[in-house]
Amino acid sequence: MVQILPSLLSADFARLAQEITSVEAGGASMLHLDVMDGHFVPNITFGTPVVESIRAATDLKLDVHLMIEHPERFIRDFVRAGADSISVHRETCAHLHGTLRMIQAEGILAGVVINPATPVIAIEEVLDFVDFVLVMSVNPGFGGQQFIPRTLAKILELQRRRRELGLNFPIEIDGGVNLQNLAEIVRAGADWIVAGSSVFHSDDPGLTVRQMQELAREATAIRV
Repeated sequence: MVQILPSLLSADFARLAQEITSVEAGGASMLHLDVMDGHFVPNITFGTPVVESIRAATDLKLDVHLMIEHPERFIRDFVRAGADSISVHRETCAHLHGTLRMIQAEGILAGVVINPATPVIAIEEVLDFVDFVLVMSVNPGFGGQQFIPRTLAKILELQRRRRELGLNFPIEIDGGVNLQNLAEIVRAGADWIVAGSSVFHSDDPGLTVRQMQELAREATAIRV
């Protein structure tokens, strides 16, 4: 089943609890949390205190995306803050295998992320044990960017490798997803759909989540 993950980076932080309640009422079961450090990406967002506050406000699963240098230094802190899954970038991990295993040793899901310019072959050696793969469909750092169409080829390649290897890791996509391109992305093979601006900048975030879920269900029936 395709999951819609509202990205809180685009939410109104002055009324964050209400924003979460809205997408939860719309049927979301996971939230996506972008953690940025101002070094790996040219932006700073939030850290463990905010994650702790979000954890206290909801029972939804928290998908924490670490867009930071040296993520291995902070994994346990984010686990304690309430993360249910943590993803790290191939581009920031000198010892990717060890970092992913460190996350799994904490009892949560471990994901690997690749930027638009990073090929799928760069993560080939961890596909057999990683819990999910996150494909960036924009250059990381800011919300509201336009989807990079060539990203679809990566989703198709990951789906092919998943089938060839007999694996079942979800393929997550993050960046520029909206009601207009969602069906094409799902047909290509994406399972977890991160949506920020398209959800929280709409008139009714909960309704937008429901609309996305319906589009995803229809698209799943005719996947490539």
